[in-house]
Amino acid sequence: MGPIIVICTLAVILIIVVIANIKIVPQSMAYVIERFGSYKETWQTGLHVKIPFIERIAKPVTLKEQVADFPPQPVITKDNVTMQIDTIVFFQITDPMLYAYGVERPLMAIESLTATTLRNIVGDLDLDSTLTSRDTINAKIRVIIDEATDPWGIKVNRVELKSIIPPEGIRVAMEKQMRAEREKRETILRAEGEKEAKITQAQGEKERQITEAEGQKQSMILRAEADKEAKIRQAEGEAEAILNVQRARAEAIRLINLAAPAQEYLTLQALETFARAADGKATKIIIPSEIQGIAGLAKGLVEVAAKEA
Repeated sequence: MGPIIVICTLAVILIIVVIANIKIVPQSMAYVIERFGSYKETWQTGLHVKIPFIERIAKPVTLKEQVADFPPQPVITKDNVTMQIDTIVFFQITDPMLYAYGVERPLMAIESLTATTLRNIVGDLDLDSTLTSRDTINAKIRVIIDEATDPWGIKVNRVELKSIIPPEGIRVAMEKQMRAEREKRETILRAEGEKEAKITQAQGEKERQITEAEGQKQSMILRAEADKEAKIRQAEGEAEAILNVQRARAEAIRLINLAAPAQEYLTLQALETFARAADGKATKIIIPSEIQGIAGLAKGLVEVAAKEA
């Protein structure tokens, strides 16, 4: 029984050791494996088995993009203004072996490298350039740090200046300057608005006067055309009336001619016409010879009638 128990115990221990040395590397991870204290290989995602007591997992390494938020660093500008600038570095491990053996405490190394690079870049800029050149500073820092971290198996994807904090006196002066600039812009905008309003008002008044003048002109044209039309209609009416009178006279003459009037009727009509002509308004009257003869004849008839009586 004793040997059997020993064999079973050894079998159980062997199974436990084998199971303990079966490793599964999760996604976005890598394991650096050492054999007898020296680098052997890098395990990627999947199932792996290490040799017990000979191999060991020296360093698990995450391959995800990481973010390092560093505290504010004092930086002096070209015009001797000291300000506090904090940075954020986005990096990713591309070579787990270099990351494990390249540098001790990589995050501290990246922080120190970022701080010194930031001081060098900002030291060549004045205050205004520093405040308005964030993108330029970010790009320069990223290029320098990325090149410096290549031997460490680290890829720097992006560097951002989180905040730039100037001294209190500078902030107060900047606030006053910004307030003055805003008030200046407000005054300019108000003046431009008033100018635009006056221009618009003048244009409206001009357009109104032009409209009124055009209205008066159109009214005068319409009035003249109406007077012209009225006179034309009046003239046409008078012409039509005269034509109708002449037509009536012509018709009367025609009817008289058709009736073949006697000489006495014609004489009587002549006397009536003469009477209308001598209505007391004319100062001179020319009597035709025919009418004088008729008047003498009438006088002779009257005298003969008086003698017979």
